[in-house]
Amino acid sequence: MAPGLLGRAVTQVVAAARRQAREAFERLRRYFIVALQAGLAAGLSWYVANTLLHNPQPLFAPAAAVGTIAAAIGNRVRRTAELLGGVILGVLVGDLITQVIGNGPVQTGLVVALAISAAVVFRGSGAVMVQAGSTAVLLGTVEPSGPDLAVPRTANALVGGGVAVVVALLLLPLNPVRVVHRAAGASLDIFAHQLTVTAEALAAGDPGRADAALQRLQAAEAERRQTTEIVAAAAEVASLSPWRWRRRSQLRRYEHAATHLELAFTNSRNMVRRVVALLDAREPVPADLPAAIETFGQALRLLHRDFLAGRTPEIARSQALHAAAAARRARAEGCGFSGTIVASQLLIVVGELLQASGLTKPEADRMAEV
Repeated sequence: MAPGLLGRAVTQVVAAARRQAREAFERLRRYFIVALQAGLAAGLSWYVANTLLHNPQPLFAPAAAVGTIAAAIGNRVRRTAELLGGVILGVLVGDLITQVIGNGPVQTGLVVALAISAAVVFRGSGAVMVQAGSTAVLLGTVEPSGPDLAVPRTANALVGGGVAVVVALLLLPLNPVRVVHRAAGASLDIFAHQLTVTAEALAAGDPGRADAALQRLQAAEAERRQTTEIVAAAAEVASLSPWRWRRRSQLRRYEHAATHLELAFTNSRNMVRRVVALLDAREPVPADLPAAIETFGQALRLLHRDFLAGRTPEIARSQALHAAAAARRARAEGCGFSGTIVASQLLIVVGELLQASGLTKPEADRMAEV
């Protein structure tokens, strides 16, 4: 390999490694509070079950606490209810059936099938079915002369779920605004940067680079879902934790914005896909079209800065309207089939951003001239 090619390859590898390291650090910073909550909940639930309740088998209590903390970041209360509902259902079915037919491999299979069927009948979620089935397994495999595990299992579930809720909402609640700032900032940075890459690829007539931006946006879907989950968790904490009630109005604004930014993300990804088709077909590219995409990316960055500063996002709205005007000029100048779709989709995402900024849909549509 030529020295120049080798140097470029090494540079690309180093850049990719740094990017992966930054993303890993951001994920750790975003979820470290969850690790702390899970650790504290596990320790406290074991202490309560073992020392205060004198439960000889307290291991399910910390397991239940960790499951409640980690498995449903934005729905701790519902997760606790599902945990208890599944355990109680498993106890009822398992204890009743094993009293009648005894235990063994066939009986265990029957007990589990009946417990999960009962969970389905009561419209239980996957978590309810898992808890009902695992509790039924536990009861179905214990000798009739063995210790009664029904009551301890139920008590442990109650302790673990209850301690998890107390930790998440009272002892160690996350700072909802700070967490959302970090999560939303990382997602919007990826979103805006790939729009910039798309605009540059469109201006340069480079379909390969536009396709790379599309792939990165598709890969960012998981991060976007995590951000949505974190916003839900923050809203739950702001609603239920007395220490975070003063943050409720700010979180309501974030929830409203997140809904419209999700739609903007989906439509923008479709727009980038159409940009790739435009470049592959060698359609004409009016100069205002890449400028419109780049300007919309700038509007996204400004929207996040306005949210951080706690001010009305007038600058972001103004930039978004500049993007809409450029898209209309490009469409009027003359685009091919895919180019016309790109311009139209850009007007739609501008409307979503304006709604995310706090405008109503009629106001946003009128201003963007969708």
